Amino acid sequence: MFETFEHDVLVIGAGGAGLRAAIEAHAMGAHVGLLCKSLLGKAHTVMAEGGIAAALANNVAQDNWQAHFRDTMRGGKLLGNWRMAQIHAMEASARVMELEQWGAMFDRTSDGRINQRNFGGHRYPRLAHVGDRTGLEMIRSLQDHSAEQDFKVYMEFTAYRLLKDGDRISGVIGYWRETGRFALFRAKAVVLATGGIGKCWQVTSNSWEYTGDGHAMAYVAGAELIDMEFVQFHPTGMVWPPSIRGTLVTEAVRGEGGVLLNGKGERFMFRYIPAMFRGEFAENEDEAKRWLIGDKLARRPPELLTRDVISRAIVKEIKEGRGTAHGGVSLDIATQRTAEKIRSKLPSMYHQFKELGDLDITKQPMEVGPTTHYVMGGVRVDPETAQSTISGLFAAGECAGGMHGANRLGGNSLSDLLVFGRRAGASAAEYAKALNAFPNVDEQVARNLCREMLAPFDRTEGENPFAVTEALQTVMQDWVGIVRTEEELVRARKKISSLKERALHVRAGGNRQYNPGWHQALDLMNLLVGSEMVILAAIERKESRGAHTRIDFPKSESKWAKVNVTIYEKAGQMHVKQQPLPEIPEDLRKLVEGEPS
Repeated sequence: MFETFEHDVLVIGAGGAGLRAAIEAHAMGAHVGLLCKSLLGKAHTVMAEGGIAAALANNVAQDNWQAHFRDTMRGGKLLGNWRMAQIHAMEASARVMELEQWGAMFDRTSDGRINQRNFGGHRYPRLAHVGDRTGLEMIRSLQDHSAEQDFKVYMEFTAYRLLKDGDRISGVIGYWRETGRFALFRAKAVVLATGGIGKCWQVTSNSWEYTGDGHAMAYVAGAELIDMEFVQFHPTGMVWPPSIRGTLVTEAVRGEGGVLLNGKGERFMFRYIPAMFRGEFAENEDEAKRWLIGDKLARRPPELLTRDVISRAIVKEIKEGRGTAHGGVSLDIATQRTAEKIRSKLPSMYHQFKELGDLDITKQPMEVGPTTHYVMGGVRVDPETAQSTISGLFAAGECAGGMHGANRLGGNSLSDLLVFGRRAGASAAEYAKALNAFPNVDEQVARNLCREMLAPFDRTEGENPFAVTEALQTVMQDWVGIVRTEEELVRARKKISSLKERALHVRAGGNRQYNPGWHQALDLMNLLVGSEMVILAAIERKESRGAHTRIDFPKSESKWAKVNVTIYEKAGQMHVKQQPLPEIPEDLRKLVEGEPS
């Protein structure tokens, strides 16, 4: 009924985190297999266009890991795991230099060092970049380096469910997307690097693969997940023209000087600087024009506030009638920089919108609004090893929680996946080496899961999986968006319950080869799990913090700054609990709460 493969370490997901994990595990002598849902290189990592955050201090000598740590914790509204943020800040620079040694072609300063640009929430110019296609260059470099390694890559394979031997991981069951045939992968250790859950919403920068597979597999297997209420809506996704609706406009546009204007032509972000950031950002346009890169006393423009702040500000401007004609705001780089500078610094943005939307960003503003982009929540992992609450199951990248707290700073995603992808791969290899034999796989359980996957073909009548998915995305877009209320969240939860019932009756016609309806029927199950986790966590957290805004609880409360909302499975039901955050050491607390040097 299925073919079988064996690997010491199996990595599920071949974006930046998965590739880095596979490279490290192989370097430590493990026999590694790498699964990807699509083709190798087709990963959301390439959407991280602006740069990799690391305190190289190439543009401003004052930058250091302590400043990066402070910005990350404050950007996450103090909810991040302090040890993860510390490890990330301390190791990010080494990972960037390593990537350069593997062939990444970074932009350069006049004296030949890696150039760094400004980005939202970062005190100093900190993002090492390759124009506005940094993620693509990262994937290229990691792929080129991995080609020199002797590990097996399995493309166009969908992992369906994790397998366990008692309380530890033993492998995964899934199917080849081309043929529909099943395969079982036995493994001593599994690394989840499957990305996010963006396809739960209608408007998203995420592509079709991002259906929360890793989140759902970990949950079903019994792992704990944290911070699922925190979903980042990138403030600048295109809203017009329709051909590019939802397409991401990299934060690098604002980092290179782009400004946000409402429908009245007002530069509105000066009105929305939070008290936490007073003193760090220019408070009027004249002051912003005097802003100087590299002067540590100079303030930053308000367009470089954190993404949660900018997204809420844009929504407020639109709701109060100050939006543009198509329900967005304007992002203007054309009047701020020369056409030559724009084409040099933002080549992908220029060519992409010229070709796909007939929009020349050197002459016209972009019409933008928030688009679902990133989930801060994910599998609870140990900061040192990236191991989940299940033995032998590790996670890195967007499907792991804890690093970013209530809001992720731009650029931290790429350094996060390098730092913790490496740690996950190393820890998985060490775990696998310690086992004398492969854990047992119950083949009857695997056969039952195969029959479960085939169930949509057994129904002569039933629901269209695309229709149920569209209904789910509408619920999430309308009731679980940037601004939330208890009433709407409870309504969404009830609707999810009815959609779960409908999903049990979805039907797939035809056969298993090249069958998108069948693929969607199986993805739908994961989308429902991911959506329910977000809703339950959002109901539980009765405050507003970072990317989670409750207008019925508009303030941030000190008691909620000390707990993670945790999701777990028990007796077939989804449960929620509050767990205390690890206590931050006093020296680091003073660093976070004090004024920047």
